[in-house]
Amino acid sequence: SGVSGAGKSTLIQDTLYPALCSRKRRDADKALPYDDVLGDGQIDDMILVDQSPIGRSPRSNPVTYIKAFDAIREVFADTLEARTHNYSAGHFSFNVDGGRCSACEGDGFVQIDMQFLADVYMKCSQCQGRRYRKEILDVTYRGHNIAEVLEMSVRKAFNFFRGQDKVQKRLKRLMDVGLDYLRLGQPANTLSAGEAQRLKLAGYLASAKRQRTLFLLDEPTTGLHFSDIVKLLDCFDALLSVGHSLIVVEHNLQLMKAADYIIDLGPGAADEGGTIVACGTPEELAAHPDSATGKFLAEAIERDRNMQQELLRQDTA
Repeated sequence: SGVSGAGKSTLIQDTLYPALCSRKRRDADKALPYDDVLGDGQIDDMILVDQSPIGRSPRSNPVTYIKAFDAIREVFADTLEARTHNYSAGHFSFNVDGGRCSACEGDGFVQIDMQFLADVYMKCSQCQGRRYRKEILDVTYRGHNIAEVLEMSVRKAFNFFRGQDKVQKRLKRLMDVGLDYLRLGQPANTLSAGEAQRLKLAGYLASAKRQRTLFLLDEPTTGLHFSDIVKLLDCFDALLSVGHSLIVVEHNLQLMKAADYIIDLGPGAADEGGTIVACGTPEELAAHPDSATGKFLAEAIERDRNMQQELLRQDTA
C-alpha cells in the first residue's frame, strides 16, 4: 500500500519479480538494485498478473483464454445435427478452415485499406459478422447456434450450459473473479486493464496447477463493485487454501482489511517515496501514527466495528 507514485509497482514489477526469476533461472528483465531475496525456497513458481493487454488479436476472447471454448465446441459437435453431417469440434472454431466464413476468415469483419488514412473495418457482408458459414449456424444446441452463444454473457452461458460440467467448471472461474458480465466472444483487445488482469487470474485458476505459486498482482480491484471485490477475495482465499501466496499492490481499503500483512510505502511520491513507513497486520498499520494509509484504514475498521455493534444491538432488541 501507499500513496500513488510511492514505488509500489516498481518494487513488485521491476525489482521483486525479475529478482525471483533470476533465482529460479527464468528469463526476465534485469532487476533494479536490491540487497537480497529470502524465502524463495518456499515457492515453486511465480506469476506476475499485471494490467498489460492480453493480446492485440480480436480472435482471443474470454472463453478461448480459459480453454472453455474447446468444451463448448465439443457440445455442439455432439448434437444430432452435427453428427449427421460429420461436423467435428473443429468446424465450430473461427480460427481454422472448415466451419468459419471464407470471406472474412472468421473475423466477422473485413479490413479495407484506405492508403494514407486509417484502415476501415466493415461487417462481413457474407456472414453478417457472425464468423461462420450458414450450414454451421444451422446447428443449434438448446435452440441457439454457436454465434449466438458467443454473444451471451458469462452468467447467462453458465445457466444455459446446465448439465455440461466441463463448460460450467471453466465459466465458473470467470464468475469467481467478477467477470460474469463479459460476453463469451468479446475480443480480448477491448477489455480494460483491470479486466485483463482478472482474466489472467481466471486462466490460472482454470489450469488447476498444483505448484506452490507466488502471485504478484497490481491493483486487481480496479473498476470492481463491492460485491465483485467480495468474489475476488473468495478467489484469493481459494488460492491461499491450497498453498499459494499473494503479494498485491492495492489502494482498496476493503482488500487491505482482508490482508494478513501490509507494507506501507511512502511517505510521499517519486523522490519522497520508496521508504517503508509502516508494516504489520491491518490493525497494527491502523494504529501507526506516521502512516497515511493507516489513518484511512483505522477509520474503515472503526466503521466496521460500529456496524457490527449496531447489528448486535438489533439482534438482542
